[in-house]
Amino acid sequence: MSNNPTDLKASGLKATLPRLKILDIFQNSEVRHLTAEDVYKILLSDNMDVGLATVYRVLTQFEAAGIVMKHNFEGGQAVYELDRGKHHDHMIDVDSGKVIEFVSEEIERLQHEIAARHGYVIEDHSLVLYVRPKQRPHKS
Repeated sequence: MSNNPTDLKASGLKATLPRLKILDIFQNSEVRHLTAEDVYKILLSDNMDVGLATVYRVLTQFEAAGIVMKHNFEGGQAVYELDRGKHHDHMIDVDSGKVIEFVSEEIERLQHEIAARHGYVIEDHSLVLYVRPKQRPHKS
C-alpha cells in the first residue's frame, strides 16, 4: 500500500492530511507496532497540529477499513500495525514490552488438526506468547 489518496479512497476514506500523515507513519516506521500515543508523538515532532482524539479517530477508521489491525495485548496499551494481509503470530517480552512477530507452519498445522479433531474448522485465530529472555544480562 502506498500513501497516495487513491488507497484511502479505495477504502472509503477521504485523503485528509492527518490520514495521509498517519498512514505514512505506519508505512515508514521501523517499529511495526505503534500505540496511538506513539503516533501522536511522531506527529508532534513533525510539527503537525493534530490532537490525540484525532489520532484515535483515524486509527479507528483505519481499523474499520482494514488498513490497520488493532491488538490488545495483556498488560499494555492497544497497539496498531498495518494489515499487510499475511498471517503472523506474536510474542511479547514481558520485561521490555517488545513485540516480536513470527510465523510457524507447524503451529498453524497443529491448530487446524486440533480443531478438526473436535469437529471444527478455524475461521480466524490469534496466538500471543508472553515470553522472557532465557538469560538476562548480569548487573555489575
